[in-house]
Amino acid sequence: MKRVIAIGGLHGTGKSSVAQRLSEEFNLRRTSAGIIFRRLACERGMTLEEFSRVAEGDEEIDRLVDDTLREEARKGNAILDGQLAAWMAGDNADLKVLLTAPLEMRISRIAERDSTTYEYARRETITREGSEKARYLEYYGVDLSNKSIYDIILNTEKYDLEGVIQILALAIRLHFDQAK
Repeated sequence: MKRVIAIGGLHGTGKSSVAQRLSEEFNLRRTSAGIIFRRLACERGMTLEEFSRVAEGDEEIDRLVDDTLREEARKGNAILDGQLAAWMAGDNADLKVLLTAPLEMRISRIAERDSTTYEYARRETITREGSEKARYLEYYGVDLSNKSIYDIILNTEKYDLEGVIQILALAIRLHFDQAK
């Protein structure tokens, strides 16, 4: 077993918060597609919305992020978070988790996290997600609405962060124990 957990979900579902906590809990390296993408946008002096538009015309941006996820999954002992984490990890993932939440909650979380208005976060999120959905289908043939590859699907609206961590930590421990 490589001890690789892939956490997917749309923006604002809690992927980063959950992945960070679980990486600490299980002593796994963490690689985040969102952090990589944000860093690239910042390096170019762009907002996420602007950088998403640039990425629409530059396949290399997505490939760089996704190749990094693939490589980290191959190395093992990692937790990956990103919309395509489960697809990029492929057979290297021991457990694939999808986090969900209603759009309004996701936008509220994003607005709070980014210290922006709800309307700005809504516009940026809808633009980004539309752009990403089209790119992922074109580049990889991945339909983000296909949930069949996931082992666990958890609605993060139903639990606070501690509850989500408890549920997933238990599932991961059980999986690792039973796979021995």
